Amino acid sequence: MNSEKLYPIGVSTFEKIRRENRYYVDKTHLVYRLAHTDTYYFLSRPRRFGKSLLVSTLDAYFSGRRELFEGLAIEGMEQEWTSYPVLHLDLNQSEYNGEECLTEVLNKTLNDWEKLYGKADDETSISQRFQGIVQRACEQNGRQVVILIDEYDKPLVSTLLNKPLQSHYRAQLKAFYGVLKKQDAYIRFALLTGVTKFSKVSIFSDLNNLKDISMLSDYADICGITEEEIHRYFEPQLGRLAREQGLSYELALKKLQSMYDGYRFAPHAVGVFNPFSLLNALQDANYGNYWFATGTPTFLFDTLRRSRYRLGNLTRERVTSDVLGDIDAIDRTPLPLLYQTGYLTLAGDPDRFDRYPLRFPNREVELGFLRFLMPRYTPTYHDSDFDVGCFVEDVEAGDAEGFMRRLQTLFADSTYELVGSQELYFHNVLYLVFRLMGLYTEVERRMSDGRMDMVVKTPDYIYIFECKLDRSAREALQQIEDRGYAEPFAMDRRKLYKIGVNFSSETRRISEYEIR
Repeated sequence: MNSEKLYPIGVSTFEKIRRENRYYVDKTHLVYRLAHTDTYYFLSRPRRFGKSLLVSTLDAYFSGRRELFEGLAIEGMEQEWTSYPVLHLDLNQSEYNGEECLTEVLNKTLNDWEKLYGKADDETSISQRFQGIVQRACEQNGRQVVILIDEYDKPLVSTLLNKPLQSHYRAQLKAFYGVLKKQDAYIRFALLTGVTKFSKVSIFSDLNNLKDISMLSDYADICGITEEEIHRYFEPQLGRLAREQGLSYELALKKLQSMYDGYRFAPHAVGVFNPFSLLNALQDANYGNYWFATGTPTFLFDTLRRSRYRLGNLTRERVTSDVLGDIDAIDRTPLPLLYQTGYLTLAGDPDRFDRYPLRFPNREVELGFLRFLMPRYTPTYHDSDFDVGCFVEDVEAGDAEGFMRRLQTLFADSTYELVGSQELYFHNVLYLVFRLMGLYTEVERRMSDGRMDMVVKTPDYIYIFECKLDRSAREALQQIEDRGYAEPFAMDRRKLYKIGVNFSSETRRISEYEIR
């Protein structure tokens, strides 16, 4: 590849990428497959994953712009290059914080289309205007219409915590998207992309021939970048990253995988890298937390708080594909929201009941997510590497006393009422502390109702923690002894610490601890 090429970071227009000689990971064989397999599609992917670029690529393809696809896979597949009228709607252009916001966006787009295809006097509502545009576009061009709707769910995701406004938007979108079913005879192809799937919106309840490709292995890598594509398109850049970081090629790739790989969107499917973070890392020749730097929606914490969710279950529960694909299920569990927004991904294949295990996709997401939550659960925590580093340095130095004193400070001035009961608050804070530490040292967790056991291992020390609520530190230590928690380490050369902790629901703090 030409080393002078530019990275397409922040560029989601296919024409701009091709004309400005920017890197483009060729997905056009999948574009051809979409165009020649079915008519109506839906695709869900997290933010910054390339959905808008895919829509823009389809726009160029169905517009017959053959010159933009020179040298790409589809050039040898497509013979006709027919130009269809394309109606491209991008709903990612407003914050949707008022009743008129969606109307304004739809009106502007419809006005632009009506300048091209005209408007009938009796078309007064938004859905009537859309329906008339589709019909006239087909009749005037002599070809069926292509409809591309990017971020179809932005108005609904933006109002997750404002039910009245969301209901207002749902009613508008129900009528608007319902046109796709009414105008089937005039439509050649339609794709809707978004972060999540709202089952109660008309497009999913009424349009029963809409093909959801979000969890199909054939399209698992339609957005994102695979390891094979890194080697094909970015081999020199990977070598530069290794040199700049003072690593071997193999270690540089391994760290790249640890930081940004790990997304899996279908059973038995190839894993993909977050393209936004990967391209930034290659451009900067550095490992940064790029995806999280673009912003984490506060409704994630609000959803976790409202559901009174025990954080230790994030990667322990199994969820069916129906639940994962339906954002309306967040009234029962926050897992669909976390999966669809990219904070969790599939950890393996489904069991015989179609239930999937989940996990954090990579270190960037896990570290960013834990850092995001920590100050919201513990007001005394300062969100920086230094704080986590202090905990890790304590255990690596064998300073169990220092570690426990530091842990006590996290519960000072706590506001457990923000996140549920005292017990839930206690468990969630301990989960965050030890999960963060687990990114820097080895932490094993065994969680169940009423207790949270932890084993922390460093090159020189092993720590066994037993935590109690409204009991005593001595009782916690005795449980370590009675249940033989230390027996697996009897032959280990490392120094072993046993630590019993009691949390008081009255003071909402660690009331006592003992170290043996």
